[in-house]
Amino acid sequence: MASLKKEKPMGKRLKDTRAKKGLSLDYLANETGFSIDYISRIEKGGIMPPVATILRLSRALEIDSGVLLKKERDEADKKKLKGFKERTEAYSYQTLTPDAVHKHLKAFKVFIDPVSDHKSVSYQHEGEEFIYVLKGKLEVTVGDNKTVLDPENSLHFNSSIIHKLRNLSSEKAEMVVVLYTP
Repeated sequence: MASLKKEKPMGKRLKDTRAKKGLSLDYLANETGFSIDYISRIEKGGIMPPVATILRLSRALEIDSGVLLKKERDEADKKKLKGFKERTEAYSYQTLTPDAVHKHLKAFKVFIDPVSDHKSVSYQHEGEEFIYVLKGKLEVTVGDNKTVLDPENSLHFNSSIIHKLRNLSSEKAEMVVVLYTP
């Protein structure tokens, strides 16, 4: 009976990639703006970072984000009808562009639990972001400006400005988020 090879967790893939390239935690922290402690917790599997963090880490490592999301992408292929969702605190996401190797645009379907914030360490990343609301009522804060989006509303903004998402509705919010990273 053949044994199934178990895929490494995302944090382990991050650590292995960093080590293979001979990069220190200090280097990665300076390239991303994340603390060494935060990156270390990701590598140890203590936390699953949001998509924006994975994109920033991938860019600093000069790899496609699919390398870090490989297991998740492979699972998505196995569950096409159900769709893949990677859970992190009060939100989850499904990659809509799993094969966008070395592309500047990445698209995701994002789900935020009812009446909750989209939690992450940082909501600031290079590039631009486009949000299109499918379900729910979403409050998007970009800098000091707050915009409320209902279904079929959208917002395009400079994602290098600190931003935050919050579901104002009593149902799970669903949106398509497209990130452009230079």
